[in-house]
Amino acid sequence: MTGDVRVNPQWPKIKSRHTSTVSPWMDIIAREVEFAPDEPSQTYHAVGQLDYLAIVALTPDGRFPLVRQYRPALEAFTLELPAGLAEPGEDPAIGCQRELLEETGYASDDWDLLGTAPVYPPLQTNRIYSFLALNARRIGGQALDDGEVIHAYELPLTEFIDKVQSGAIELPALQLAGLWWLQARLTGHSVPGISIPFP
Repeated sequence: MTGDVRVNPQWPKIKSRHTSTVSPWMDIIAREVEFAPDEPSQTYHAVGQLDYLAIVALTPDGRFPLVRQYRPALEAFTLELPAGLAEPGEDPAIGCQRELLEETGYASDDWDLLGTAPVYPPLQTNRIYSFLALNARRIGGQALDDGEVIHAYELPLTEFIDKVQSGAIELPALQLAGLWWLQARLTGHSVPGISIPFP
């Protein structure tokens, strides 16, 4: 490949086309990319999806609202943080509040963004937004979509951390970092593996 695409704002040139819709929640996008003049284009495929939302919620008495549901891709039931897809054009903060209430019946007035990142840059177009909800409390029942079978649970902080450390609960990186941050703040200790005391 010739030239340095970083110094030329006209490159790469990208032509996108939607090749197929495989479900209501995703489609396949083909992108023809030209990185420099006189170079052959390359075709890349991506999965187009809505942004993903996940919530680390904690009740005033130190318990985590969690959900257990069947995941067809894994062919297994999983115990997870409340999570879901953003509605088109929805503010991620509003979407997280909606998802927590729909899946667990809990609400919070104390929300903080833990972070946002691409879900899987080589293949997926969406981002994940992770929020921390403190002083979460149950204000009603679940409001599940058609076809959703979700059981809501609470686990004490220590039991939740034990299950994460044992692998019984698997968390994406943003939520895992948020959990260690929260644990450090609540216990006054440093983050695991880091010798600098946490403020």
